[in-house]
Amino acid sequence: MNITVYTGTPYPLGATWDGKGVNFALYAENAEGVDLCLFDDEENPLESVKIRIQERSHHVWHVYVPGLKPGQLYGYRVYGPYEPENGHRFNPHKLLIDPYAKAISGTIQWHNSLFGYIIGDEQADLSFSTEDSAPYIPKSVVVDSNFDWGDDTPPRIPYHRSIIYETHVKGFTQLHPDIPDEIKGTYAALCHPITIDYLKKLGITAIELMPVHHFIRDAHLANKGLTNYWGYNTIGYFAPDVKYSSQGTIGGQVTDFKQMVKTFHKAGIEVILDVVYNHTAEGNQMGPTLSFKGIDNASYYRLTEDNKRYYMDYTGTGNTLNAQMPDVLRLIMDSLRYWILDMHVDGFRFDLASTLARELHEVDRLGSFFDIIHQDPTISQVKLIAEPWDIGEGGYQVGKFPPGWAEWNGKYRDCLRDYWRGADSMLGEFAERFTGSSDLYKDDYRSPTASINFITAHDGFTLRDLVSYNEKSNWANGEDNNDGESHNRSWNCGAEGPTEDPEVLKLRDRQVRNFLTSLFLSQGVPMLVAGDEFGRTQGGNNNAYCQDNEISWLDWKNADRELLQFTRQLIALRKDHPVFRRRRWFTGLPIKGIGLEDIAWFLPDGKEMPDENWSHDFAKSLGVFLNGHGIRSTGSKGQQIVDDSFYIIFNAHYEPLEYIIPPAKYGDKWIKVLDTNEASISKQDETFLPGETVVAESRSVVLLRNQVSRKPAEE
Repeated sequence: MNITVYTGTPYPLGATWDGKGVNFALYAENAEGVDLCLFDDEENPLESVKIRIQERSHHVWHVYVPGLKPGQLYGYRVYGPYEPENGHRFNPHKLLIDPYAKAISGTIQWHNSLFGYIIGDEQADLSFSTEDSAPYIPKSVVVDSNFDWGDDTPPRIPYHRSIIYETHVKGFTQLHPDIPDEIKGTYAALCHPITIDYLKKLGITAIELMPVHHFIRDAHLANKGLTNYWGYNTIGYFAPDVKYSSQGTIGGQVTDFKQMVKTFHKAGIEVILDVVYNHTAEGNQMGPTLSFKGIDNASYYRLTEDNKRYYMDYTGTGNTLNAQMPDVLRLIMDSLRYWILDMHVDGFRFDLASTLARELHEVDRLGSFFDIIHQDPTISQVKLIAEPWDIGEGGYQVGKFPPGWAEWNGKYRDCLRDYWRGADSMLGEFAERFTGSSDLYKDDYRSPTASINFITAHDGFTLRDLVSYNEKSNWANGEDNNDGESHNRSWNCGAEGPTEDPEVLKLRDRQVRNFLTSLFLSQGVPMLVAGDEFGRTQGGNNNAYCQDNEISWLDWKNADRELLQFTRQLIALRKDHPVFRRRRWFTGLPIKGIGLEDIAWFLPDGKEMPDENWSHDFAKSLGVFLNGHGIRSTGSKGQQIVDDSFYIIFNAHYEPLEYIIPPAKYGDKWIKVLDTNEASISKQDETFLPGETVVAESRSVVLLRNQVSRKPAEE
């Protein structure tokens, strides 16, 4: 077929429709030739038109094709040397996904042709496959970027008022009895009025979605009848995954996603994306050739210096994106800006973020990636959250990211788990974690909100399983239970797994409430994993990444309604009282004009904690006074914020303890607000005066309030 084409422009990269035709632009620095392949429809596996791109500007190949419209399917074939030992894996027999594709038409059908080498050949990846992969790989889609956003406005909720809810698009609604069957597991279901109402009543302010960039189902999982459920296997950094679309495959997923964001914003909920810019789905030298590997392997990936046949692997997935390369950095930045400006998302959680910081081999906290983000007027203004580690040497970087970043605080998680399971950990560390981890963030001029506090996350045990299993039960993953965390930093509460023993169940329930209470009363930003608020279980599976089934999906039918109500009330308590979500650090010094410390720590006898107890005492109990006058912050209208004061008793001891109420200068009358020995938070009329005794049950939290006559000012 003859078709008229024009030179086009090298920017923007990707496929851009202007109402009259489409401009295609592809970065491929080491390529010797590029074909643009056009496809009639999904049913036709072979291209109907193949256009040799003649124009090349600054390593970008570009062409303009008039008459093309949104919905057009396309891909690339790229020519160049096949020299794996030199880092080059060009193979024009492989149809390639556009790295800038705004939508991808479907899912991969695994076939030997998807690999650049001959499967089973003695030379392995040094051999050269001539099988055409086009019938088995999804096609890139030209999209129409127009969307009626109306008066959509980002909620822009400050960190100190944020409560993050980590969830999976499909898993959240797949079993929900009130969601229409035809949309279960989709973007549309996630923003259905039923789910919006649930999230609003729960009290969360931001939903953090596990990866929605188009990702691949790994071949080895497909062969075992499993799938990559979590999605940390990206192949399209601009494309919302088609598997969560309710509108079909030819671009409908883009509209679906935008409508979801618009609906969340209308409800005052932010949307944060879990993004995986550290590696791709193409794996190592034995992996498939789907996109980057065939377009310009030597540019896109970190290769070993002594033999460029092999890949640097800081992620445990086979490869690492080469964020040292300017054009790869541009890809990441363009992707981030696209999701902010075109898709209106409110922030990102960066998977294995230490990998992005690596300049050479060591982690450089002020690497080019962070420099570029810091100066970018768009990206620097949204929420940026790091998973501050990778598996490489020196990869554990908690507390070492630059100002402007928040971090998943792995030290908070480990400390809180140790404390409540009764491990021999120092009270000093517990105090640090509870008050925002100043030892990690204060010296860098960061605030307590740099700490994203969590007890559980998508990887590992659910909260219910954390207190129910000493050993993982990952047999369904097909790896002989050898995958996942080998050590459970929890306490099994008297029995392993399911039990009907009422005392064991009561203790487990209390431990769950202890964890939740600690989380929502701590300084920093709390993150709750979907389902933990109502006792979700995965049957002891602590690595359910490949389980797209009832193991991972939220079981709404068997939700613990009493625990759900407790969590709702706990979140409401945090939101009602600024003293639990300060923007500045505690000082431990008397407040000017008040003469009383902003925070004080007590022993059970009502006396302040002596210094030696912090570093030499393995005691499992302490009292904490939080001064509501000590917020040292003003509201939006310039007035001083004054809150109630609180006294919190933490008892991780295996026996009940008697606590004496501190002297009257700290409060003249204390009202019990919460006791995790009870299954619910209710209005309490039990009061205590200075010098009186409060009994804290074994492994429990008691919260007391000293009410002020003035209510907290609006922040």
